Amino acid sequence: MAHFAKIGLNGKVIEVTKVNNEVLHDSNGVEQEVNGIDFLTKLTGYPVWKQTSYNANLRKNFAGVGYTYDEDKDAFIPPKPYSSWTLNETTCLWEPPVVYPTDGQRYTWNETNQQWDLVE
Repeated sequence: MAHFAKIGLNGKVIEVTKVNNEVLHDSNGVEQEVNGIDFLTKLTGYPVWKQTSYNANLRKNFAGVGYTYDEDKDAFIPPKPYSSWTLNETTCLWEPPVVYPTDGQRYTWNETNQQWDLVE
């Protein structure tokens, strides 16, 4: 199955839907994103769709409702989890100002203190 994100105002993803891979095939049997977009546009009457993939070989990240499609980066960007986090321009994922500990324990981000707190 292929997956497509329905893009709303300001690039917000408002839906993610599946399309049978055969819909994407051109006359030579090669998958073409435009065929999926045409299919969904005819089916729904809505014209703005972008293909997304679980393995991130398209548009950096798998789209989800609430994500933003950035046309300049041709990437899906998840919602910003905390105001202190910054966008990694390569991965298009948000990163904390302090690296997550690698000691095998569980932590949660404390935005007030800008640190990782141990989950007990």
